[in-house]
Amino acid sequence: MTEQNSIKIHWSFWLISALAFVWNAMGVLNFFVQMNPEIVASFPDSHRAIINDRPVWATIGFAFAVFGGTIGCLLLLLRKSVAFYLFILSLLGVILTMIHAIGVANSIANFRMPDLILMIVMPVVVAVFLVWYSRWAHNKNWID
Repeated sequence: MTEQNSIKIHWSFWLISALAFVWNAMGVLNFFVQMNPEIVASFPDSHRAIINDRPVWATIGFAFAVFGGTIGCLLLLLRKSVAFYLFILSLLGVILTMIHAIGVANSIANFRMPDLILMIVMPVVVAVFLVWYSRWAHNKNWID
């Protein structure tokens, strides 16, 4: 029996990893939805302003955020420590995306607090948490 197989992984690791995977997979779906102009046309004006006026660098950041996070979560579920680096890439992507989103949100008065929390605060919190959590899981020898 190898050392890795003898380490008891807490059930919360699997729950957190699976929930994070679902969160990031929903981000990938959101990315593809936002690339469809017909669907975007049905969004509220405030949301369309963020999407339609998004520069290429912010779209690339969005792609890094959601695809990096999803692949990172898959690697976390496979217990691979390289997930940490994908979570860092994802966090950088979130930051790029949020720089643009915050600028638009500040210029449009009709953003409600739940919109701001869901669109700006939550992605940053989740991305920071996944960077920390993957390092913590590595230190506990749950991932190699």
